[in-house]
Amino acid sequence: GNLSAQEFKAEDILGLWFNEEKDAKVEIYIDNGKYFGKVVWLEEPNEEDGKPKLDDENPDEELQKRPVMGLLLMTNFDYEGEGEWENGNIYDPKSGKTYSCYMKLESKEKLKVRGFIGVSRIGRTTYWTRP
Repeated sequence: GNLSAQEFKAEDILGLWFNEEKDAKVEIYIDNGKYFGKVVWLEEPNEEDGKPKLDDENPDEELQKRPVMGLLLMTNFDYEGEGEWENGNIYDPKSGKTYSCYMKLESKEKLKVRGFIGVSRIGRTTYWTRP
């Protein structure tokens, strides 16, 4: 076998990850066989007036009132084996947009997160790391 190929297990993705900018930590957890991620730490959880940062870019007016802290960002991923998760969505509070998403462990300390629109390969890849 190929010694450089890492053997990944489904649980290797669980736990805390820094986003690429390192201004947020996301906890990835499993629920009913699907994988989810929520915001558990923000470098700046509050606005300058001390009020919590809200999801104010959200297109849904009702959701604009919810705080970013604790927000569910990643939903309904399936583990496909070999360190790859598919069929999920990722929400970007900075833009208020939701993207289809694919995740792949590059190593146990580095996660490739690719958000894209529809079936097109037009999208953005970021790399998350362990805190």
